[in-house]
Amino acid sequence: MSANMMVVVVLLPIIFGVLVPLIPFKTRRHMTWYVEGIVLLTSLLVWALLISRPDGSFTLFRFTGNLSVSFRLDGLGTVFAGILSSLWPLATLYSFEYMKHEGHEKYFFMFYVITYGVTLGIALAEDILTMYFFYEMLSLVTLPLIMHTLTREAILASRTYLYYSLGGAAFAFIGMIFILTYGTTSVFVPGGVIDAAALGDRQGLMLLIYVLCFCGFSVKAAMFPFSSWLPKAGVAPTPVTALLHAVAVVKAGAFTVIRVTYYSFGTELLRGTWAQMVVLGLTIFTIVYGCSRALKETHLKRRLAWSTVSNLSYILFGAALMTPLGLVGALSHMVFHAVMKICSFFCAGAVIYKTGRNYIHELRGFGWKMPKVFTIFTISGMALMGVPGLCGFISKWNLAKAAVSSENPLGYLGVAALLVSALLTAIYMMTISIRAFFPGKDFDYDTISDVEDPNWMMILPLVIFVIAMFVFGLHPEPMIAALESIAAAMN
Repeated sequence: MSANMMVVVVLLPIIFGVLVPLIPFKTRRHMTWYVEGIVLLTSLLVWALLISRPDGSFTLFRFTGNLSVSFRLDGLGTVFAGILSSLWPLATLYSFEYMKHEGHEKYFFMFYVITYGVTLGIALAEDILTMYFFYEMLSLVTLPLIMHTLTREAILASRTYLYYSLGGAAFAFIGMIFILTYGTTSVFVPGGVIDAAALGDRQGLMLLIYVLCFCGFSVKAAMFPFSSWLPKAGVAPTPVTALLHAVAVVKAGAFTVIRVTYYSFGTELLRGTWAQMVVLGLTIFTIVYGCSRALKETHLKRRLAWSTVSNLSYILFGAALMTPLGLVGALSHMVFHAVMKICSFFCAGAVIYKTGRNYIHELRGFGWKMPKVFTIFTISGMALMGVPGLCGFISKWNLAKAAVSSENPLGYLGVAALLVSALLTAIYMMTISIRAFFPGKDFDYDTISDVEDPNWMMILPLVIFVIAMFVFGLHPEPMIAALESIAAAMN
């Protein structure tokens, strides 16, 4: 397949997404067919690219010198593009039922589809400028999704998201300037591009810039102390929060951190330095901090949001180990967490959509009225805990093995953080399921007589996610082998 197909998969959902509010659809069903058709077509084209990956790159336009907006599909890009193209069609199908009564559907689906193309732009970016360009666009196109309901809480949440995103982008911009100044090329190269001769005695400054760049891109990955925007964004409709917390925004943050660490700065420059210790320390603290906040939270979606804060730092922790095994652990959790967390968020969304209940104490007895949703929610919770046989165990095992093998003192502290996180995850996820299935002998089921499972458009994606959790948990070898080949290119 030719390299110019990459620009097609990026621009197709952006262009056709803009047309959603302009087309006079006769019925809502016609609009849903159009939206799902564009998303499915884009995903099919992405998978065609993944299967027959083109060797070359495609330049959309050039600014000056070596600065351009260019696309190339490498091993790391296939991971992120594969996640996006697999989950977006299912998320879109789910959103048709959920958004039925939310209002302003055309504008919602316009930004929902555009976001797909923008996020693919990050995945397929050949160089630091292209990635930064689409990273900034991602903040702009997801902002209307967060404030969709136009409630006071939504507007305040979108404002917080914008402030954090702009601040993070400023730090990331500083990192990009230094990479362009001291790098041999702006293109992503396994092992990094920093020219040691040009750097001279400025290594200490470059390490400081790396920490700033790491923190800047990790704002979208909700690393402490930049994590508070993510729970606040839970006021958005569940199809939005699921993409924010599991697929598009937060994974874009983790992906860009991995890009600049392994493909721009390079681990030879960073490994064993104080800069590595700083970013490792931040990720380890965030793992425990996120779980602790989740344990205290009584709002269902905000509890899952704090869980996401913790799990995203699993990915950042693996990346910050700066070893091939650490990268394998980071990428495996990046893939598996996307499936586990979008599943749990969609379960929460189904509950909110069908019942209007938002708080955990309101879910007593729901397990017997919504058996499909809460059975799937329980399985996703067990996967997040790391129960063997489910995919969460595989990625956590890879991360722990990488931490021990790194022989970094903070690696051992990271293993302890993973164990503490597993315990806290078991508590904050299973208490929801226990409350739903075991409400107590005195519970009056007549008080929830109107509660029931949603229709097939919500259930089908959940079933597919559960199957994926078992498949990856019981037969992870093909996926891990693919990730190991990507990590091996870093040497």
